[in-house]
Amino acid sequence: MRLILRFIFKINAGCRRKFIRNLVIKGVGTLRTFRRRKKNGGHFPAFHFISITNRCNLACQGCWVSRSDEGTDLPLDRIDAIIAEGKRNKSYFYGLLGGEPLLYPQLFDIVSNHSDCYFQLFTNGLLLDDTVADRILECGNVTPLISLEGNQTAADIRRGGSDVYRQTVDAIKRCTSRGIITGVAMSVCKSNYDMALDRSFLKELWKMGVVYLWYYIYRPVGENPCYELALESDQIESLRRFMIDERKSQPLIIVDSYWNADGAPFCPAAEGLSHHINPAGYVEPCPVLQFSHDKIGKDTDINAFYNQGAFLPSFKRALCDKTDGCILMEDPKWLADYIIKSEAINTSNRKHYINMLGDAPTLCSHSVASSIKEKSFFYRFAKRHAFFGMGAYG
Repeated sequence: MRLILRFIFKINAGCRRKFIRNLVIKGVGTLRTFRRRKKNGGHFPAFHFISITNRCNLACQGCWVSRSDEGTDLPLDRIDAIIAEGKRNKSYFYGLLGGEPLLYPQLFDIVSNHSDCYFQLFTNGLLLDDTVADRILECGNVTPLISLEGNQTAADIRRGGSDVYRQTVDAIKRCTSRGIITGVAMSVCKSNYDMALDRSFLKELWKMGVVYLWYYIYRPVGENPCYELALESDQIESLRRFMIDERKSQPLIIVDSYWNADGAPFCPAAEGLSHHINPAGYVEPCPVLQFSHDKIGKDTDINAFYNQGAFLPSFKRALCDKTDGCILMEDPKWLADYIIKSEAINTSNRKHYINMLGDAPTLCSHSVASSIKEKSFFYRFAKRHAFFGMGAYG
């Protein structure tokens, strides 16, 4: 009831209207179309994650993005073509990632060019000033998902910056004070684990006006993977139980990306529910699995990549046979061997990417947690019939 009242009295009317129309109503239809198409042997992702730039103002531990010397931006006409193809296939929800997407000069052209879609903006928040917040409010069809990676001390270490926590909180308040539907993301690792599982943290976010909290499990990738930050099996189990319990008592929406309504683990990339397009235009299984056979050009038939492509269809089948968890963590050596065998292109901007995978340790993934059914009817319904918690990257 508190959540409903927040939507009615605190959320801007234009933001609320586009959220309901573009995400909720269209989202239900998109998921139905996705399932019907899959049942008939066809495939097109229910939604895409698009990294529009690899430029960033921070250098986070475990980040998959390796910047090129001058930075790489995905051209606006290419982004428009991707979204237009998505809409023809009844897909209306897009995650805009980086690097830091607020460094992309035509960001709001993307959002305004497709006012019939809904966008989730993955941002560290440090560039989210009053002008940016006003543009988000004006567009109405975008929700900022602001990364909050720990307290004052942990955030600076995790993000490779200074005074990051305060700036992040300021960005959150800047959005919520305008009535923007605002989310907070946390990549849960050992350095912020206690904060993540503290009920007072959730209450503080609610007090700030946040609508939803999206928990990810830390994936150690990139130039500075920091494997020592990865969670142990008992911590993943505790995180899973914490989310289920708090969903019954907290008005804040708590989202995960790893378990379905019945509590069974799954991989969105293996299911084909979502895929990732990197700043160079390569179609990847997900942001942290950086290899591909397929690059989007000006006149590319994206649909063909998903149904007749030389790589993605066979990789999804292999992934489904291998694990319900995250292959990057559970068997990085198998992943490296598969990339070599399939002659896939290394799209990471790191020449030593394959060697790093081959030498990476085996870590616990979300598949170690017990299969616990959602206790809340709302969460069970949302996971079965909408996008809710069903497709974010890990």
